[in-house]
Amino acid sequence: MTVRIEASWKAQLQDQFDQPYWQALTAFVKDEYAAGPCCPAGKNIFRAFDLTPFDDVKVVILGQDPYHTPGAAMGFCFAVPDGHRAQPSLQNIFQELRDDLGIERRQTDLSDWAVQGVFLLNSVLTVRARQAGSHANKGWETFTDSAIARLADQREGLVFILWGSYAIAKRSLIDPGRHLVITSPHPSPFSAHKGFFGSKPFSRTNAYLAAHGKAPIRWG
Repeated sequence: MTVRIEASWKAQLQDQFDQPYWQALTAFVKDEYAAGPCCPAGKNIFRAFDLTPFDDVKVVILGQDPYHTPGAAMGFCFAVPDGHRAQPSLQNIFQELRDDLGIERRQTDLSDWAVQGVFLLNSVLTVRARQAGSHANKGWETFTDSAIARLADQREGLVFILWGSYAIAKRSLIDPGRHLVITSPHPSPFSAHKGFFGSKPFSRTNAYLAAHGKAPIRWG
């Protein structure tokens, strides 16, 4: 797998590309994509990195692995291409956005968030079609953890939005004295009513950014 990733991220993560785990991971992913349908399309594996360069990141939203339904995954956590029905978690994210800021959002492609500095990172960047979690524990987590750690160490005043226990476990990579860490239950229908609804992540993010002299995110 050729690493075609935005230049600033490639510079930040160059040390990872020389690690044995990366060689094993790239061989695995190449074999998987050759053997059958995988998600997202190969050109979109690093899309979150490509649309949000390292120095432009203001907010990190962390997901787990891509949607495994063909055509749904697009290289961002939670997003689906416009014209696709929003997945249940994204529907709940939009409900909280409406309750928090009064914004009625229907655009399911979150590229407009990404270009404003919202890094929409999945912990695992690929998956076999229709087999959730099939590319977990192959090395992607090491790679994406290094991206989170690099942001946390080298940037100041970022917002990390961690939804659900899987994402919240990444809190150990982040110094809360230097960044805002927002945690809540996952927006999944199984847990959203346990504290995701009413957590106000969007207004809290914008208030923090404004307090640190940064432009707020236009969530609508």
